[in-house]
Amino acid sequence: MRVKVTLACTECKQRNYNTTKNKKNNPDRLEMSKYCKFCKKHTNHKETK
Repeated sequence: MRVKVTLACTECKQRNYNTTKNKKNNPDRLEMSKYCKFCKKHTNHKETK
């Protein structure tokens, strides 16, 4: 039931992180605050395809 997802920075649109999520518990798109090495600060990262 766990699927691989990629997280992209909302400011620079770079894909920085790979993670997994449980589709049954989290059917909507994942969003977390992570460090972006391109922006050099903490930004929101959203799930992409």
